[in-house]
Amino acid sequence: MSDAKRITWGKPRHPTDADREALREDLLARARAVRDDGWAGYRTEWPAGQVAVVAYVLGDTEVLAELAETESTVLSRYAADLFGFTKGRKDNEAGLVATQAWFDTVRAAL
Repeated sequence: MSDAKRITWGKPRHPTDADREALREDLLARARAVRDDGWAGYRTEWPAGQVAVVAYVLGDTEVLAELAETESTVLSRYAADLFGFTKGRKDNEAGLVATQAWFDTVRAAL
């Protein structure tokens, strides 16, 4: 038997409704800032993933193309943020229905 230590990954994260609401509020604030001020300062200030998700919410296909992102890539990554790894993977397998529905509520609030 090996003396190697077993890797422990910790407890899987299970986002709550409060977590999703915090993501929603942050995304709305970012999208409103870009809508009001333009991309100028934010493109270099925010990580590429944040820029992509804001561009997706705003329907900015030019920015998504510049980042080599699509609706599918943005939604598939965000599913895990919204629902955790396991439920996010299941939503991916189901066609990202729950993730798309969540983004629809964000767009409606914008």
